[in-house]
Amino acid sequence: MTVQLVTRVPDSIADAVDHLVEAGVFSSRSDAVRAGLEAVVDRERRQQIGNAIVDGYRRVPQDQDDLHWSDAATSAMIAEEPW
Repeated sequence: MTVQLVTRVPDSIADAVDHLVEAGVFSSRSDAVRAGLEAVVDRERRQQIGNAIVDGYRRVPQDQDDLHWSDAATSAMIAEEPW
């Protein structure tokens, strides 16, 4: 299902979008607007995930025991290399 959104933009933005369409970057104004909205939604989603990760580490910080296994695994991988 799709929903139609109607909005107004300044002439300068409309002109820039039209140039992108003329250059073949997008097939239509709607395509350009859709891509822009998808980019904004994705950026915000990624920011929320990043904030949640930071919040988790602030609530439960890593300690040396948490880091020991990764250091050991890294050392083992390096030791296995033929060089």
